[in-house]
Amino acid sequence: MTGKLFVIGTGPGNPDQMTPEARTAVSEATEFYGYGPYLDRLELRVDQRRLASDNREELDRASTALRAAASGATVCVVSGGDPGVFAMAAAVCEAIDNGPEEWRAVDLTVLPGITAMLAVAARVGAPLGHDFCTISLSDNLKPWNIIENRLLCAARAGFVIALYNPISKARPWQLGTAFDLLRSELPFATPVIFGRAAGRPDERITVQQLGEADAAIADMATCVIIGSSETKIIARDTLSDLVYTPRFISGGNR
Repeated sequence: MTGKLFVIGTGPGNPDQMTPEARTAVSEATEFYGYGPYLDRLELRVDQRRLASDNREELDRASTALRAAASGATVCVVSGGDPGVFAMAAAVCEAIDNGPEEWRAVDLTVLPGITAMLAVAARVGAPLGHDFCTISLSDNLKPWNIIENRLLCAARAGFVIALYNPISKARPWQLGTAFDLLRSELPFATPVIFGRAAGRPDERITVQQLGEADAAIADMATCVIIGSSETKIIARDTLSDLVYTPRFISGGNR
């Protein structure tokens, strides 16, 4: 008998940002597969198995979870944020696509979660109030020249751009290079939001202008949101500034 496989996101890290649907799946599952720090966010019972693996082993993790579910277990694959945004839902689908026929019979449920991008945006106002896109700066799974082309196309098209995986010890230069590319297309004063660990105790939210944006303040726990030429900052005397992108384009119809 085939079991079940849930793919969930824990949200950005604040327990209150994990959805009730995901919590229900956690209570039902008996085996949990994920990157260790994401599994650490769960309060598991003694009868629930925790099987942690490195964050770079996503396809192997998905395959192992599918084998367990195909054998009858109720399995939960755990991501941070939303499982469908640069996370485990795609890895599970890829494993099913390339795996044995019995994996296609697994009862698969992908549950939506709150992404880092949404948590960071909410902290500063509404920078995603108009059209936006999301780009990962990691070139582990795609060539850097494709990333460059997508950044330039997105800026030229007027999208707000949310950047995931902006920088790491192995890739210390890519965010700075991305800023240089975008400076060729966007105004100096375009707001750039650095949102680190949004919703967690070590949260740090910083807003700079693109012309002087400092890539060195970002790390892999940071989501970077770069406004469009329409994005505005509302200065407030005693409160944090608000950043928003209007719902209409200048010169267009409201």
